[in-house]
Amino acid sequence: MRELRVEDLDYLMSIEVRAYPYPWTEGIFRDCLRSGYGCWALTLDEVLSGYAVTSVAVGECHILNLTVAPELQGQGLGRYLLREVLRRAGQAGADTAFLEVRPSNAPARHLYDSEGFNEVGVRRHYYPADGGKREDALVMAKAL
Repeated sequence: MRELRVEDLDYLMSIEVRAYPYPWTEGIFRDCLRSGYGCWALTLDEVLSGYAVTSVAVGECHILNLTVAPELQGQGLGRYLLREVLRRAGQAGADTAFLEVRPSNAPARHLYDSEGFNEVGVRRHYYPADGGKREDALVMAKAL
């Protein structure tokens, strides 16, 4: 794992658009890099295979994006990336981690449940969904 760089964005976006029906824009990633968020690249044989964006402040880590290339999912890379992000957040002074996840994203929910996250709330109509509808977000937290 290494810090994400602007030069990674073209390849990162090729992963993002395949991983999500409503992907982040390149501009969002650029803003995160510019703002000093924790932007991490997971590489396999020097090829970008996953990434994470976090914000750590006042004892809290917010995991804003955690993604593994779709063709590499199910191999433990997401778990590795999550654990490494949490380890680094703890080193930066965070004692609690938070994230939002779609209720319909069963693989991600399973990962977060199995890594000790607990549901602490719901953000109503948080995510865009098909047909102009909105999907709630489950808010999950874990003590570090």
